[in-house]
Amino acid sequence: MGTWLIVAGAMLYSVLTVTPLMWKHTPDGWQWTAPILPVVVDAAVVIVVRLDSVLARLGGHGGRWPIALRWMTGGMTLALNVADSALKRDPVGVAVHAVAPLLLIVTAETGLAYRRAIAAAVAALAAQEAAERAAREHAAAERARLAREEREAAREAAERRAREEREHAARLERERDERERERAREEREHAERMRREEWERAERREAAERAERERREREREQEQRERERREREEAERERRERQREHERRERERRERAEREAAERAALLALGPAEEKRPEEEALQIVRAAFTEGLPVRGAAELTGWSLGWVSARYQDLRDTHTPTAPTVRVLEESAA
Repeated sequence: MGTWLIVAGAMLYSVLTVTPLMWKHTPDGWQWTAPILPVVVDAAVVIVVRLDSVLARLGGHGGRWPIALRWMTGGMTLALNVADSALKRDPVGVAVHAVAPLLLIVTAETGLAYRRAIAAAVAALAAQEAAERAAREHAAAERARLAREEREAAREAAERRAREEREHAARLERERDERERERAREEREHAERMRREEWERAERREAAERAERERREREREQEQRERERREREEAERERRERQREHERRERERRERAEREAAERAALLALGPAEEKRPEEEALQIVRAAFTEGLPVRGAAELTGWSLGWVSARYQDLRDTHTPTAPTVRVLEESAA
């Protein structure tokens, strides 16, 4: 940055110094071209400085021609700057106007030297960094190798421990399976023994239950036979009692029927009434006539009551008694 500041200042001072000289020595009408020459010369200086900077940064060397161009442009800049004072024979002006070109030339050379030194230092630093980086990479590779070896050793140890653990677990599993099989065998034997004992107990219990059932069956059969015998005896006794009761009721019915028939015959044997009989006696005669199947007219003659009254009594008897054969005849005759 400082180098380019010095170059810019020297170029500006050079253009301002050389332009009046070129104005004086340019034909009329062409004075406007006076700044071109100092600008071109100073531009050549800038190009040289720039290219030297690039080559120094890249660590290269342009050979003799860049050196010749650099000194030639520097000499031209110096000559153009001091020419006006030299033509006037002014040593002070020469010295004053020589400052900027000399400073530009020395700055270019110094800057080139600095750039080369810096490039060398940068290259050395880069080489050192590369060496350190290579050392770090080597150390990292060594650490990685050691880490791989440690991981490999750890993996082998882990595999060995895992294998030992698997073998131990397999051994424990075999022992546990053996114990399980032994326990299962003992349990099967115990279960078989318990089933056999239970079967024997069940057999004995079933035999006892079968004997008890047979005993109870015999008792039930005996009780059934006894109950059937008692029921038959009770049924026979009830049948005989019903038969005796039936015979008694039949005998009483016959006696009552005979007695009623005798009473009815006695009532009907009274003959036709000469006058109206008492109502109670008349009712007895009507019932007897109704029972014997006499017509209403015959009953009316026996009682001395009217046909209407006797018919009403016959209707009452028909409503309260089941008609018998004589009664049916009375009804038929009444209807006729």
